[in-house]
Amino acid sequence: MAVSVAGGVRPGKVIEVERRLYKQLIVGKEKLTQQFDDRDKQLEDDANKLEVERQAIKARMEEQAKAQQILARISQQLSKTVNNSLEHQINSPQQMLEQSGIEESQVLLLDLLLNKDPDLRRIRPLVENISWLYTDLVNLINSPASSHRRPQRSEVKVTDIKLVLNYIGIENLQAVIPYFCLRNWLPSGNANLIWITRKLWRYSMMSAIAAKALAVLHGKNVALVYSASLMKQLGSATILNSAARQFETTWGTWLRETSAKGDKTLYDAVMASEFPSMDVFEKVMSYGEQLNWQILDLLEFENSKLTKLLKELDFNYHFSEFSAESAIVAKASCYAKVLLLEESRLIDPQEKRIMFDYYEFTEQELIRLKAQNYRKLDLV
Repeated sequence: MAVSVAGGVRPGKVIEVERRLYKQLIVGKEKLTQQFDDRDKQLEDDANKLEVERQAIKARMEEQAKAQQILARISQQLSKTVNNSLEHQINSPQQMLEQSGIEESQVLLLDLLLNKDPDLRRIRPLVENISWLYTDLVNLINSPASSHRRPQRSEVKVTDIKLVLNYIGIENLQAVIPYFCLRNWLPSGNANLIWITRKLWRYSMMSAIAAKALAVLHGKNVALVYSASLMKQLGSATILNSAARQFETTWGTWLRETSAKGDKTLYDAVMASEFPSMDVFEKVMSYGEQLNWQILDLLEFENSKLTKLLKELDFNYHFSEFSAESAIVAKASCYAKVLLLEESRLIDPQEKRIMFDYYEFTEQELIRLKAQNYRKLDLV
């Protein structure tokens, strides 16, 4: 007779599987095709060229024992520099907040959208003052896919924010604004992180789709669990951004210095050194969950439903003690992990059963989740 692991302290196998997913996202070499509305189309070519160049240099250096030793030493020094800097920053959540680009107005906007009947009069000025969000919403409503929501035969681009928000509608705003916020907070414009960002983005979207489906099924606050599911990656995104910034700065400086010295072997060693994804993965696993709510606390949103939910997900090790909304976010995250690990053949049937047993999935929930389209998030 099998012993149930449902709801109690997370078993070692559950923790192992969850770590395995994040390791696949951050350390794995899998290259995803463009997902959802990926903004880094040109960057993909740059990333591929950089990878080809690195591999060519490594192959050349492997022919020489001395050059290989230099490569190992430089890579280790670069990783240590990035790791030490990241450790220092993480120990100061205020510093992480300052570097993240996340502002009070953005979180206030998300918080207002959690209300049962959000007030557009308060939302409108906030959107107007967040330039990238204003641009995203204008582009969304003027895209061919959204043209049916505007007056028929209208070929004039809608730019007035009041009209844009009215055309999109409150329910859709509760979906698109958290979506655009997370997309903006994830690392972008960095060739070294394009595959990591793309995989984390896909995982986030799959989790959000699952959370929304479960919230509808159970009659819970859809806006809250959907937003929390996306915000569950806030800490990870902040850590990745900080690590990428430090890596690019150090890597670029070393390249310029070695080039100026004319030392080809040393220059090649720096050029071939890769982003220390394994070290960053460990930081995400150790600090990602707590940064989710620490950042919101620092912005004085400690009493927000969103902050409380993220804090509960970090602090509570017993799934059976979760609130209904936290349980939905945790289940959605679990389901997305299992789907992605199945795609990569990194989970076996017994592990899948343990995951679903621990998070207490019902047959009805699994039927509802299986029916969702995880390749596309319907926005407007």
